[in-house]
Amino acid sequence: MKIKKTYSYALWSAVYLTLLTVVIATLSYYFFSKQIGISTVLFFIIVLFVISFFIIQYRTEHFIYRRLKKIYEDVSILDVNDLRRDSVTTDIEKLSKRMQKFVEGKRLEIKSLTERDSFRRDFLGNVAHELKTPLFTVQGYILTLIEGAVNDKEIRTKYLERANKGVERLVAVIKDLDMIAKLENDGTKLDKEVFNILELVQNVFDMFEMRAKKRNITLKFDRIYEFPVFVNGDAKKIEQVLINLIVNSIKYGKPNGNTIVAVESYNEGKFIIKTIDNGEGIKPQHLSRLFERFYRVDQSRSREQGGSGLGLSIVKHIIEAHNETILLKSTYGEGSEFSFTLEKPK
Repeated sequence: MKIKKTYSYALWSAVYLTLLTVVIATLSYYFFSKQIGISTVLFFIIVLFVISFFIIQYRTEHFIYRRLKKIYEDVSILDVNDLRRDSVTTDIEKLSKRMQKFVEGKRLEIKSLTERDSFRRDFLGNVAHELKTPLFTVQGYILTLIEGAVNDKEIRTKYLERANKGVERLVAVIKDLDMIAKLENDGTKLDKEVFNILELVQNVFDMFEMRAKKRNITLKFDRIYEFPVFVNGDAKKIEQVLINLIVNSIKYGKPNGNTIVAVESYNEGKFIIKTIDNGEGIKPQHLSRLFERFYRVDQSRSREQGGSGLGLSIVKHIIEAHNETILLKSTYGEGSEFSFTLEKPK
């Protein structure tokens, strides 16, 4: 059975003290063979105490130093060169704090890895589901046509149109997945420039004017801007943000409603760009998860409206890559306001 290190330490300390006592007793016998007085006994007791104290102190420091040195060598965050032999008895508290910090860091790392693994599983499941639904739809229509429905002109046209919608949805999912992958891999590589945000918003309005008209939704600014409003950012990526927000407002806005964009001063260094609609709004329980990938407030209606379910996640990626803030305010039944900040030119 292996003897504990502390027992070994105590054993050798006892041996040293015993030997010391024997040596002192032997010397006393030879040099003081006559009757020894009380003062002499006290003297030897004091001498024994002092010498024992220094021996135990030395042994304690030596024992702790060896143990600490092994810990310093084993733990990657500790540098053995930082350990001084003359401070080992006071270094335990410092070591304890550093070890606590190390353990806490590892605990957070494990938590982060666990969350990532859970996120990865959810993400793969969501991707499979989002791709599977339109694929099976397209496959079903094509098989029906192959089995003879292709000869009926009316059914052929209707099924080909539905198959095309399924393909469009697949393309949308794949394009958005590709964009998120690029943002995660090199999202910090922004091509920043000074540009007129009002002009960019107007370009997006023009791009989706026909889609908005189909639902009788008006795209407009909150007021007439007499002068350009210049911001600093990646114009192409900010255009994608505006596209996603405005398309969402058209999808979920009320017919005969409005989508309004406002540009205001947020503070001395930033503007805030607001996209406001008077649509159906979002229930409070959904607000915290709205920017998650594939998260849908209403699964059936979202699929009916089309899209990949990645639009708001892309918006969040782009805004965070700019080191800016995205905000959301919504009242269920009244509408929503998505807003984000951008840097003013210096």
